Amino acid sequence: MPILNHTKTFMLLAAMTALFGGVGYLVGGVTGMMIAFVIAIGLNVFSYWNSDSIVLKAYRAKPAADFQNNTKVSAYLADTRKLAERAGLPEPKIYIIEMDQPNAFATGRNPDNAAVVATTGLLNMLERDEVAGVMAHELAHIKNRDTLTMTVTATIAGAIGLLANFALFFGGGRDRGGLIASLAIAFLAPIAASVVQMAISRAREYEADKSGAEILGDPEPLARALAKISGKAELMPDRTTEANQSMAHMFIVNPLAGQKGDSLFSTHPATQNRIEALMSLKGMGAGAFQPAQSSPQPRPDDGQVSPWVAARRKGKRSSGPWG
Repeated sequence: MPILNHTKTFMLLAAMTALFGGVGYLVGGVTGMMIAFVIAIGLNVFSYWNSDSIVLKAYRAKPAADFQNNTKVSAYLADTRKLAERAGLPEPKIYIIEMDQPNAFATGRNPDNAAVVATTGLLNMLERDEVAGVMAHELAHIKNRDTLTMTVTATIAGAIGLLANFALFFGGGRDRGGLIASLAIAFLAPIAASVVQMAISRAREYEADKSGAEILGDPEPLARALAKISGKAELMPDRTTEANQSMAHMFIVNPLAGQKGDSLFSTHPATQNRIEALMSLKGMGAGAFQPAQSSPQPRPDDGQVSPWVAARRKGKRSSGPWG
């Protein structure tokens, strides 16, 4: 099954690249196709080196060590570190987003430069073993290099949309179908790119669920977590993702309101399908994860201390919602 999923991802990426080149050719012939690929390479290089910092800044993520006096965060830190060791991964940077919607994601170009993020809503809603299940899923994304794959697909999808706009405004000339062809490219190419991007995302979610269950040694905590958070996420709109929907695929459950199931335009598989797939792994035989016993101490690489934490250390009362 992992080989099949990786093959499917490769084929979908190839389809995305071919679509990109095809749109470039229709817009400007061979020259247009070459320019398109140069632009794609430039965008991908930029995304490769900066995707994690861009996403973390967009969501105003804070290092989890800033919340070290919160027991739920202490457990989150300790268990994530232990799960990373269990998965054979370098310790990721661990962040928190102060947001009511229960959700989580991973980002970074490779396991050595990765970060995991949980919202305060997720930590408040779930039991400790369920949070561990979610983090095992996110660490599986890092281990499977999904964070890089999804960055590349999102970048190419955005570039296809840009090229399609060029087709609309500059046209392809009479020999390439004229105005009707340009309109078709402008409207259909971005849709096709989105469909491929979402197909890759759904395939990666199933694989991360399976790998996450293997890291945890038990699929049930992740299944329970998915059941709890999927419906709640739809009722608590995430304004940042609603404004930039190309980031929706990163989250463990769909952060966009009103989208359900394995439909053509859904970034995530239906939750019930994921739960059933997870529960079919019950009794996989691996030793179940045991939560870390001691509260972790802050690490230098967890980031700088936020102003409200500094204020608390000076004896002032914090105004933070987790103070």
